[in-house]
Amino acid sequence: MHFMTGKDAVGGGLRERKKRATRAALAEAAVRLAAEHGADQVTVEAISAAAGVSVRTFFNYFDSRDDAFVVVDADASERVRQAFLAAPPELPPLEALRDALAAELREAERQHELWSLHARVLRSAPHLLVRNLGAQMADESGLAEAIARRIRAGDDSDDAGRASEPDAGAPPEGDAGRAAPGLYARLLAAVAGTAVRVSVQHWCERPDEVSYADVFREVFDLLAAGLPAPAR
Repeated sequence: MHFMTGKDAVGGGLRERKKRATRAALAEAAVRLAAEHGADQVTVEAISAAAGVSVRTFFNYFDSRDDAFVVVDADASERVRQAFLAAPPELPPLEALRDALAAELREAERQHELWSLHARVLRSAPHLLVRNLGAQMADESGLAEAIARRIRAGDDSDDAGRASEPDAGAPPEGDAGRAAPGLYARLLAAVAGTAVRVSVQHWCERPDEVSYADVFREVFDLLAAGLPAPAR
């Protein structure tokens, strides 16, 4: 679940904000150059020059050229997980996740052009699309673990002194001694990623008709209602 934000992330001092700004500038330069010339024709030197930094600085932020096209904001998923875990405990998981994602995506509408260019770059380069899918799956797994953690914390709070009931469909504990995410956590994480993707795609096709915030809210309202069939 990679987000095209470019905002100053929550927390951190001036040095951290500068680092995030540099990384965002490199990612934006990479996407714009790839959209204009094709990803295979763009070099690390060109990306660095467009962002106004050295090649050495580029490799302080990205392991490879392709990472600059795919991993647009490496910290976004962690911010979503932290916001989700910090949400009021009385909020149902779906609502807590909606709020965490909405906070992260609040600048999406302002960066409509960049979102569209990024999607075009991925569609035009199958190897980047595959890398992006792999990154999304890793993000989804991390989010599922956060969801399971929040559910377990709620169970421990509600049933202090009593063993918590296992999450529905939860597999045995993993190598680290922690219970792996159960079916609900995995499904909610996958649904959240799909909700973001569908919201962005729907809005990008009609940015003059609807706001991104309205589309995003409607998507989660439909999910919360159990996806009822639309009125004819």
